[in-house]
Amino acid sequence: MQVAMRSSLPSAYSAHEQLVQSVRAKPELWRLLVGLVIIAVVVTSMNLALFASVAGLGSYDWAESLLSGSSPAAMIVLLSSFSFVTLGVALAARQLQHRSLHSIFGPFGLGLSQFWRVFRALMLLTVVVAILPPYDMGQPLEQNLNFSRWLLLLPFSLAAVLIQTSAEEFLFRGYMQQSLAARFRSPVIWMAVPSLMFAAGHYAPSAAGENALLISVWSCIFGLFAADLTARAGTLGPAIALHFFNNIVALLFISLPDSLSGLALFVLPYDMSDTGMLRQWLYVDFAVMIASWLTARLVLRR
Repeated sequence: MQVAMRSSLPSAYSAHEQLVQSVRAKPELWRLLVGLVIIAVVVTSMNLALFASVAGLGSYDWAESLLSGSSPAAMIVLLSSFSFVTLGVALAARQLQHRSLHSIFGPFGLGLSQFWRVFRALMLLTVVVAILPPYDMGQPLEQNLNFSRWLLLLPFSLAAVLIQTSAEEFLFRGYMQQSLAARFRSPVIWMAVPSLMFAAGHYAPSAAGENALLISVWSCIFGLFAADLTARAGTLGPAIALHFFNNIVALLFISLPDSLSGLALFVLPYDMSDTGMLRQWLYVDFAVMIASWLTARLVLRR
C-alpha cells in the first residue's frame, strides 16, 4: 500500500514523502477532522480569553481595534495571536497522530537553509520588479508611520509576521496537506483541499465588495504554489519564506488603509473594495506571485 502510494507521486514530489511517512501509521480521515475541531476550539477559546483580558483592562475601543489591526500595538498582538493556531496544530498532531511540530516542519537544518535561499532570491526579485515600470501605484502613497517609528518597530513587526505566516503554513501545508497525502494518492486532493480552505478564510465580501472573489482566487492559487514548494522541498521552509516575504510587503511596507494597516510604512490611497484601482493591481500581484513561485522553484533545483 505504502509503496503504491509512493510510486503514484510525481518524481518532483518524492521529497514530500519524508513529511508524510510519519502520518502513514495513522492515516484515517477522522483523525484529520477531529484534529481540525481541536485546533478550532483552541484558537477560539484562546482568542476569546485574549479579547476578554484586553477588554477587562477597561479599553473596549482598543480591544475592538484588535480585529482590524489599526494600530501598531493592536497589529502586533493580532499577528502574535496566530501562535494559538500553532499551539492547536501541535496538540492535534500529538494527540491524534503522535507527531511533533518538528516532524510537520521537516528536517530543521534543511528547512532553514531552504528558507533563507528562497527569501534571499525573493528579495532580489523584488529589487528587479521595483526598478521596472510602472513606477507607482497609480496614485501617491500615503505615509502611515514616520520612518523612525516604523524602523524602531521593525524587529517586533517581523517577528509577529513570522509567527502569523508560519502558523498558517503549519496548518494548511503542514497538518492538513500531510494528513491528506497519507490518505489519498492524488496531489490534486492533498494540494487543492487545503488551498480551497485557505481561500475560504480570505473571502470577505463585506470588506472587499466585488473584489472579494478575486482576492479569494488569488489566495487559492497562492496556496497551491505553497503546496507545490512544500512537496518539492520536503520541508515547510520555502512555503514559509514565500508567505513571510509576501506578508512583509503587504503588511509592513504598503498596506490597505481599511484593515491590518497598523504596522505599514505606507498605505494605499484606496481601500479593499475599490473595484477600479485595486483590481488593476491585483492582476499585477498575480504576475508577481507567479514570478515569486517560479523563482523559489528555481532556487530549490540548485
